Amino acid sequence: MARTDRLFRLLHAMRVLPAPVTAARLAEETGVSLRSLYRDIDALRAAGARIEGERGYGYRLIEDVALPPQTFERIEIEALVLGLSEVRQMGDPALAQAAASVLAKVAATLPDRAEQHLLHAVSQVRRFETRFPAIPDFEGVMATIRAGCWHEEALSLRYADKDGAETERTILPLSIVYLDSKMTLLAWCTLRDAFRMFRLDRIRAVAATGTSFRPRRAALLRGYLAELRGGPAAQDTQT
Repeated sequence: MARTDRLFRLLHAMRVLPAPVTAARLAEETGVSLRSLYRDIDALRAAGARIEGERGYGYRLIEDVALPPQTFERIEIEALVLGLSEVRQMGDPALAQAAASVLAKVAATLPDRAEQHLLHAVSQVRRFETRFPAIPDFEGVMATIRAGCWHEEALSLRYADKDGAETERTILPLSIVYLDSKMTLLAWCTLRDAFRMFRLDRIRAVAATGTSFRPRRAALLRGYLAELRGGPAAQDTQT
């Protein structure tokens, strides 16, 4: 791993791990020896990062040289914490991890007083029941779908309807939609030649085809919104 990448990884670990964090824990997180870790901490300090602590006691990142200072009103901090807390409760492990990372990065850019406001925010979300049904290989399915949307690549889909009948189809993925109790994928279905909403818990298999539909995604989304405004919504394969 290049040293620059290693230093950014160390900064990220110090943002997200509870402080003070021991050198051994940081070394484990960044995959280096203790000797290399101490050199990396010295390098970050020399670059302007304010890191409190020393060997044997643990370390705390006070000021992050990699992120510019941010100022938020206290109510804005509450909004950030509430929104990211909701994301962490959505049942999507990748998004939950990303939300925790974002919150740590925001905390690292705040003045001390504002950071305390964030750490002790009064707005939180707690859900006592799983929001979405269990989906086999959920993380793998989500990673494939996200990549298809991001890179505008068609996906091969095996999908079961409400009666359990399965069909094979090629879709152009457009957006992941989080509803109150289920997750759906908005896509253009080449089998039906129309927009469809696919429930993720009915997807039996999904794979990348390597076929790009760029730059059609933006135009397709505009077409879908036009359908919503002009008449019945896209037919829903959930029913």
